[in-house]
Parts: sequence; C-alpha cells; structure tokens
Amino acid sequence: MSKDAKPAEDAEQPPKKSKKLIVIIAVVLVLLIAVAAAAVVLMKKSSHDEEEEVAEEKEPPKKKEKKKEPAAQPVFLPMEAFIVNLIPENNEQYLQVTLSLELDDPTADAALKPLLPKVRNNIMLHLSSKKGSELLTKDGKERLAEDLRDEINSVLEPPRKNKKGELIPPDGPVKAVLFTSFIIQ
Repeated sequence: MSKDAKPAEDAEQPPKKSKKLIVIIAVVLVLLIAVAAAAVVLMKKSSHDEEEEVAEEKEPPKKKEKKKEPAAQPVFLPMEAFIVNLIPENNEQYLQVTLSLELDDPTADAALKPLLPKVRNNIMLHLSSKKGSELLTKDGKERLAEDLRDEINSVLEPPRKNKKGELIPPDGPVKAVLFTSFIIQ
C-alpha cells in the first residue's frame, strides 16, 4: 500500500503547482489591468487639460465673473408728472409723461433726492427739445428713456472724456427710466 500512497501524492502535487501558477498569473493580470486603467485616466485628464489650454488661447480672455448673489428687490423712485411743449411741426403739441427711476441700490435714493430740482430741470429741458414725431415710435421712446437715464446720471457724476476726446456717459445709480404715463397731444 505504500506504493499506492506515493502515486496518489504525486497526482496531488502537480495540481498544487498549477493552482499557484494560475493565482500568480491572475494577480499579475489584475495588476496590469489596474496600471493600464490608471494610465488611460491620467492620459485623458492631461489631454483634457491641454484642450482647455488650447481653447483658452483661442478665446479672448474673459473678465472674471462675479459670483451671483441672490437678486435684490429693485428700488424704484417715482417722479412727478412732466408736461412740456414739444418743438412744433405742423401745430402745437405737448407731452405729458410720468417717470419712475430704477436705481441700482437703495442708498442711491438718498443721494438723488437732494438733487431732484436739478434733475427735474434737465429732464424738462431735454423733453422740450424733442419733436412729437420722434417720440411716437417704440424706438423713439426707448431712445428717450436712455437719454434721460444718461442725463440724470450726469447730474450725479459728470461725464468723462476718453483718450480720443469723446464723452463717455456716466455709470450712475440710475439703471433705467421707466414711463408710467406717456401722452402726446
């Protein structure tokens, strides 16, 4: 029986060596796959970074975007009605308009109130320099609103000249001039 026991042990030994070999090969394959995956991820990341750099070189530099804060409620300053004679075309015409000013911050209201007589004067002079036909269209009204905004802001901050000698409209506290009533007769 001792002879029978030896062949059984010999039969068991080769499978043990082959199991070790299979485990070693499996571990090596797993390691190779992990290294290959890491290399692919790093290459994609570096190529993505290079694409961003190329894209940034092609695009003009952007201004740093301000972090958007929650939108504050707009501040409006209602003004009294203005009634002016327009430049006569065929016959006498007058303009009756009521305005509200949209301000960029609540403190601008306090800065603007002491200057309201001068603001009202400039608005009256500007309105009376218009013809009725200029103000009948939507574009005419929008242009008038922009002109009035610039006029009001210039009372608070005088316009500056650029290097070419052109006047730059001031960036004052008035964001927009809104018409609450607009009548031409």
